[in-house]
Amino acid sequence: MTRLERNTPAPPVRAVHLGLGSFFRSHQAWYTGHAADAGAWGIAAFSGRRPDLADALAAQGGLYTLVTRAADGDRHEVVRSVARAHAATDTDAWLTLLASPEVAVLTTTVTEAGYVRGADGGLDVTPAVARDLAALRDARGAVTTAPARIVAGLLARRRADAGPMTLVPCDNLPDNGAVLARVVREFAERVDPGLVRWMDEHVAVATTMVDRITPEPTAADRAGVLAATGVDDRCPVVTEPFSEWVIAGTFAAGRPAWETAGAVLTDDVLPFERRKLWLLNGAHSLLAYVGSLRGWTSVDEAVADERCAALVRDWWATAAGYLSQDAAELDAYCAALRDRFANPRLKHGLAQIAADGSQKLPVRLLPVLRLERAAGRMPGSVVGVLAAWVLHLRGEGAPVKDVRAEELVPLATGPLGEAVPRLLAALDPALADDAALVAAVRDRAMNR
Repeated sequence: MTRLERNTPAPPVRAVHLGLGSFFRSHQAWYTGHAADAGAWGIAAFSGRRPDLADALAAQGGLYTLVTRAADGDRHEVVRSVARAHAATDTDAWLTLLASPEVAVLTTTVTEAGYVRGADGGLDVTPAVARDLAALRDARGAVTTAPARIVAGLLARRRADAGPMTLVPCDNLPDNGAVLARVVREFAERVDPGLVRWMDEHVAVATTMVDRITPEPTAADRAGVLAATGVDDRCPVVTEPFSEWVIAGTFAAGRPAWETAGAVLTDDVLPFERRKLWLLNGAHSLLAYVGSLRGWTSVDEAVADERCAALVRDWWATAAGYLSQDAAELDAYCAALRDRFANPRLKHGLAQIAADGSQKLPVRLLPVLRLERAAGRMPGSVVGVLAAWVLHLRGEGAPVKDVRAEELVPLATGPLGEAVPRLLAALDPALADDAALVAAVRDRAMNR
């Protein structure tokens, strides 16, 4: 048995990443490592919260094994693009790197909740955000939220006169570039309005659509890598063969040649974004809540359940009517999704997908629901998901893990007839004003 370690120099750090985790390593780090100019673009990756993964990855020189798990077998490769791995608490490294003229790109995977947005889409001044604002105004103390960490880095970059750079969000949010730009700008305005003017001249923001199913790794995955390769990798990543990355925007100081690794550069991410958010992510949320209520724990199990599969087909037919791609392209996309979901060896956990439903459902299902209700229709698939989500918050199915859990779980208690409108209002007050929708969700929850 050998340990994974570098025997050649790491590429020079020219990109920084916030949100060190499995998806980043199966996606952005993989694309960077496969770019034609990979040798010139090392990544310094920082964890969002826990230091254990950063410590394990640092001990391996940033190297890790990517296991591409197809239905007929595994492919193993060592990804070499992460040059340095840091814990979230390594503030000095964060500020030093973002103050370096060599760093041109900052990418993020902080989850939908990590952007700390309020109901209006702007910065939500939570207690954590308020503490971070005070820390940056006083120029003392570490900060913890993603907008604060980015603003702290930009302040350091301005002080060093390090030149332009580009922010590249890589989370499942509509128009994620605008989302990131707004919360960072609003945070900066509260700390130093002069920074906003500097950002206007020096900071570009790209918009992306990302796609690669990446389950949480398990101890069995680590054991499998050891058995297959003879290498004891403390932090392998398991993913599917399919991958997609669509990018729009200008890059103020250059970027890796991601297109040579298969990324799509475009002027408009929206058609790709809607197709993916609605058809893939929307179906994932459906399977997570409905499937876990029916006793399943993984996507492949849930999609093999005919009741779940029928709801997915109904959802796809409903959502496809509002997408710009032609019918043949959408049929092919959905057929590919069926194969991806049914992969019996990937074991994508429903509990992982069910996390933070309060952040995911508004972008994955509610846009289509609003269009359907405006047309006078009641989409049964969406009603089914909302009913299952209500029951999930009442303790059925997958365990509750949501950034708004302390608010939502109490709203879910008591008679269903009272809990349903409270929870729908928490997603969007207009939903609770739709008496027919409230009745349909309540009835479905009572008669699941």
